[in-house]
Amino acid sequence: QLKIDPGSKVTGLALVQDDKVLWGAELYHRGQQIKADLEDRRKLRRGRRNRKTRYRQPRFLNRTRPEGWLAPSMLHRVLTTMTWVRRLTKFVPVTGISLERVRFDMQKMINPEVSGVDYQQGELQGYEVREYLLEKWNRQCAYCKATDTRLEVDHIHPKSKGGSDRVSNLTVACHDCNQAKGNRNITDFLSGKSDLLNRILSQVKQPLLDAAAVNSTRNKIAEELIATGLPIEFGTGGQTKYNRCRLDLPKTHWLDAACVGVVVHLTLETKQCLTITASGHGNRQMAGVDKYGFPYRHRTRQQVHFGFRSGDIVRAVVPKGKKAGTHLGRVLCRKSGSFDIQTKSGRVTGINHKYCSTIHGRDGYAYVF
Repeated sequence: QLKIDPGSKVTGLALVQDDKVLWGAELYHRGQQIKADLEDRRKLRRGRRNRKTRYRQPRFLNRTRPEGWLAPSMLHRVLTTMTWVRRLTKFVPVTGISLERVRFDMQKMINPEVSGVDYQQGELQGYEVREYLLEKWNRQCAYCKATDTRLEVDHIHPKSKGGSDRVSNLTVACHDCNQAKGNRNITDFLSGKSDLLNRILSQVKQPLLDAAAVNSTRNKIAEELIATGLPIEFGTGGQTKYNRCRLDLPKTHWLDAACVGVVVHLTLETKQCLTITASGHGNRQMAGVDKYGFPYRHRTRQQVHFGFRSGDIVRAVVPKGKKAGTHLGRVLCRKSGSFDIQTKSGRVTGINHKYCSTIHGRDGYAYVF
């Protein structure tokens, strides 16, 4: 039985046979990295257009998205999970799959007492956003208490650093304070005013990005698993927690996965899980650019050097010299034949290709026990 505990950042995987946990893994996703890369690409393209073309307005957003569309960072979580489902079912005689199909009540996470009509009437009931913010902050600047001035909407956690447009992340500030804060973190901006900082932070609610990611992908993962044709068992988050607490198991992602569904007893045949990190396949950018978007180096099209590719897991046996010994890790290839190897203890530079042998080809994942 393959058991899966999907998460926003980490997905737990476990193989269970007759109440024995034979294997476990924690799959680390790279959704935030994908989101950051897309934003960087957008900035670079925008800057290049401004430099090289006559300005025109962006295309009107009238393109329809197909039914079931997910953002690339969300779809990545589904695809990586299904990749490992296919790999495991290929090498292990899996007869069924258990999935924790959790759904977070995001309104109850904000207000545990919400019920009935309160679900339809949120904190903005009867208000526009700006009017609501003026009432909430007493029609004065949140930073300097100025009243007889024009007030502007400000993000407490800067939007350029991952802040959202959620109402709890918005405040009102005068023009001078808004400009002085810029995109700095509020802890830096109010570093010498602890009372004011604590008062503002008390108004901020915890972000729900992780819960939203799980809610968005839960049905898609279930659909993909059903399409495999294997029997599917769906469990709940409460059931998983009950099983884990009853069996007195530590809170880890792979043990959560082992506790998904109906569990009577579990015997751990392994004490260590495999850590799988989605590292990607690099990028196709032909020119390296600086932080302003200007190219400063050329990148070759050639990927294979002396039979190796960057990202392969290799073993290098160096017979003599400063770096004599055996080095195991991911390799960084160069045309010159002088490779770098990223090991557990750090990077080893200047290893000749003739000392290297491939253990595992690059597949977009890094593995650690």
